[in-house]
This record gives sequence, structure tokens and C-alpha cells, in this order.
Amino acid sequence: MNFIEALSTDNLDAIKTIPKTDVHSHAFLSTRLENLEHWLGHPLERPPPKMRGLEGMMEYVNAVLSDHIITPDSFKFVASSGIRDAVQDGVVVLEMSFDIRLAEYYPDELVGVRSFLDGLIEQYRTQVNLRPELGFPRTHADDSKLMALAHEAIELKLFQAIDLYDRQEACPPEAVKPLYKKAREAGMKLKAHVGEFKDAEEVRRTVEVLDLDEVQHGIAAAESVEVMRWLSEHQIQLNVCPTSNVMLDAVPDLAAHPIRALYDNGVPVTINTDDLMIFGQSVSEEYRNLYRAGVFNAEELDDIRRASLVRGVSNPDN
Repeated sequence: MNFIEALSTDNLDAIKTIPKTDVHSHAFLSTRLENLEHWLGHPLERPPPKMRGLEGMMEYVNAVLSDHIITPDSFKFVASSGIRDAVQDGVVVLEMSFDIRLAEYYPDELVGVRSFLDGLIEQYRTQVNLRPELGFPRTHADDSKLMALAHEAIELKLFQAIDLYDRQEACPPEAVKPLYKKAREAGMKLKAHVGEFKDAEEVRRTVEVLDLDEVQHGIAAAESVEVMRWLSEHQIQLNVCPTSNVMLDAVPDLAAHPIRALYDNGVPVTINTDDLMIFGQSVSEEYRNLYRAGVFNAEELDDIRRASLVRGVSNPDN
């Protein structure tokens, strides 16, 4: 059964067998909540169906999850389990961000990080093309030690891409421009979170300041035909996470998701998980959800899937 048939017949098992990408996934929250519960041996409170943006999400994370995911052993479990979840979902290219603060888990800092990442890549080499990303939080842009670690990680070629995340207002893109310049010179793919909740113009400005290849979320670009046209002309890919956008109240519901407008205006888009532990939808389920909500027909979703694979395969070293 091909992807179009699988979607049209609502056959999730068949959808999962068909190759796809996940290029917006955070390692610390990358596995299903049920997997963490099984590892812990007890249940955890479920996230609310609607949260007040990133602040609401972090309230849930801090109240329910943090104590269970921030230890070295728990993080290693979550990251490995997240990779297995992706493999079981038919993901063949997985670009997963690892927060630079991961170095704090190891007495030898980045040497330990290298060993951990190399081990993951080797363990799952035959199942998925795992491409670790250097994740840097905007809230720590003025942390000289963490910034120095990030620069060193780029020099050591530990990561294949870089991603900037956390609250958009925490720092302007100019604050990390030297870091991104170094990443560009090292041949890394450049990504950043921007435009998850507002401001189409800030999406374009951040792409220009940091010379981004791709934007994580970026759905606010749909507010401006001019910005969408610019993204299309420059072939800047938006890595969209539909359920995340709904649950964090960036959009009211799936049927109203602006990914439709982005697609119609020629902006390259991909469909991704973001944080599987919180949003609970695999890439296959996200495709099915968009189909069920009438956002796309099966042929259009297959076009998105195929294009994401082509772009993934065409950048094997990124």
C-alpha cells in the first residue's frame, strides 16, 4: 500500500511503514510519555490539551517532567527511546537537537558529549540517518561559559546543524550572529525557532541576520503574502509541528492551521513532532491529522513527504 492509499483508508499501520523525515525534534522531550512512565515505573500527569504558549508548556514541564528527565541516566533513556519511536514510525532522516547544556553531565564536557552522540549514531546507523543538532537556548545568550562551549562544539565538529530556541523575545538574533557565522563556516545547517506565535517580518529578519537555511515553526509568516513570497523565492524551509502549534495556542485548531497558506504560496514545509513527550503525535499521526482535518488531500501530503525526503537525501552531510 502506498502513502496516498494508506492515508485515504486511514490505515495508520501502513502510514508508519512509509519513509518520512522528522527534522524538528528536541532530544530532551523526544519520546512518548508512556515510555518514560514505563521506565520510571509509575504514571505521570498528562499535559493539558491547551497551554498558554511556551510559558504554559514550561509550567507543565517544570511541575511534572523536569525531575524525571534532567538526570544523565534519564536523558540517555529519553534520547534513545525517542530515536526508537522515530524508527518505528518510519522516519529515515532524524534531525534531533541536543541542548548544549548536555555537556554539564560529563566531567570531560564535550569529550563525553562526543562519545554519547557517536554511540547513538552507530547504534541506529542501519535504521535511521541520525543528524544531531547543537541546540542553544536564547535565554542563555549572555552566558559566556555556555557560549564558549557552543563555539568549541562547532570547532570539534560534534554536530551537523545548529538550532536556536526558547522565547523569541529573550534575545535578538544579533546576539548569536558570531556563533552562527562560525557554524556556517563549519558547513553546518543553520536553523532557528522564530515566528511560532507572531510577527511575519521577524521571520524574514531572523533568516537574514543569521543566514538561516531553515526555520523551526515560522508559521507567523502566513500573516504576510510578501514574506511568504520572499521565503518561497529563497527556498527557506519551514519545519512545522501542527499539534504543537494547536496545543500551545498558536493556532485555534488544526483545520485553521496556516500550513495550508504557506504551502499554497510556495513555501517549502515539512511536518514534524517537536516534543513527542508533550504533544503525543508521531510524524505519521501528524500527516493523518492534517488529512482528517481537511487541511490537505492525500496527494498534497505525499508531495510534502516526498519533498522532505528529497531535501534530506540531497544534504546527506548536513
